[in-house]
Amino acid sequence: MDSESIIESAKATQEVAKTTSKGLDVAEKVGGFIANHIGGTLEQGLGIFEDKLKYYRASNQLRFISRYNEQANKLGIQSHIQPVSLKYTLPLLEAASLEDDDYLQNLWVNLLINASNDQNAINLQRSHISILEQLTSIEARSLAAIYSVDTSDPELNAVGTENLPETVMLVSERELNNQNFKLNEPTDEIKLAIANLARLRLVALPMTFGGGEIYRYVNHTLLGSRFVSACSVSL
Repeated sequence: MDSESIIESAKATQEVAKTTSKGLDVAEKVGGFIANHIGGTLEQGLGIFEDKLKYYRASNQLRFISRYNEQANKLGIQSHIQPVSLKYTLPLLEAASLEDDDYLQNLWVNLLINASNDQNAINLQRSHISILEQLTSIEARSLAAIYSVDTSDPELNAVGTENLPETVMLVSERELNNQNFKLNEPTDEIKLAIANLARLRLVALPMTFGGGEIYRYVNHTLLGSRFVSACSVSL
């Protein structure tokens, strides 16, 4: 091995050591924090944290598997299950194991159902997993409501947000341009939800002439439409 290779190998070893050291530091801090609050040792604190985390993830994983099997049985696709690439399966299962919200976990189940069904035209993308990881339950429910209406008519393609996350209303360009037509503002909670959906490019926010954001209505996007389809199944 030449001197340059030795130097590069040494640098790589140092980086691994740094990463390992940081991981141990974090573990010690977590264990120490728990130990201080239970009056025990660092080892006891770490053990409790690791056991609880393992139980939490294992419990969610079992719930996920149960729901997946239930959905697969309802859809009758047991004979159409195909392997899914490991680079998608692992991050999906890892993210799903940390989710305890029923609505969101159902979306994770649907995502894997669609990816593993050989009769389904939906291709699982890494972006689907990344997006779903960043959604709260109210955001996901609002998104489903927004895409529950057909906006293919160019004259009727704005989606009113006042009653989210339960329902939406279609609004025409003519109505939006009518000064006597009034759309009410959604709640602040829904505005924040819409803002995150817009950040992820799942909806398009209209803007004022001054560059301000309008939350009274939104428009569909291609990414939003494809994502909702990837997380939906018809029983």
